Amino acid sequence: MSRIGKKLIEIPEGVSIAVQDKKIIVKGKHGTLEREILDVLDVLIEEKKLVLKRLKETKEVKSYHGLIRALLQNMVKGVDQQFSKVLIAEGVGYKFQVEKTNLIVNVGYSHPIQFSIPTDLAIKVESNTKISILGIDKEKVGFFASQIRSTRPPEPYKGKGILYEGEKILRKAGKTGK
Repeated sequence: MSRIGKKLIEIPEGVSIAVQDKKIIVKGKHGTLEREILDVLDVLIEEKKLVLKRLKETKEVKSYHGLIRALLQNMVKGVDQQFSKVLIAEGVGYKFQVEKTNLIVNVGYSHPIQFSIPTDLAIKVESNTKISILGIDKEKVGFFASQIRSTRPPEPYKGKGILYEGEKILRKAGKTGK
């Protein structure tokens, strides 16, 4: 039984949801998102709440029910509030720069690493070592943040690297001298 799929999705003020065939379109103050769903679910809008009903009772449909409910909740939240990820560069000489549509990351290599910023994401440089990635699609925000982080993930001995805000790094003891 999908407990997550049974939860109702609250529709906040300023967000409109349209269901056309098996395509769901969510519009809000920050933009528009759309997603197609399979024919095994029925989407209903009742009293500013979104309800998902299963048409079959198989194991696959039950798991899909919970997945689509979570994705729709993220769509509603994204167009209403936007998602953000904060990255911090720890280390001597590590820094972020934004030039037009490129993000330049200096993380101790002999060359700076450039990322092309997607059009539906915004990057806000809070300081040389701290950036915020903003967007309405949670999946795209998280994926872009993970791509940046993968250039120099945090290492356990000195704690240097690119890490998410609030992330704890398990530190290891180094070599002991005799």
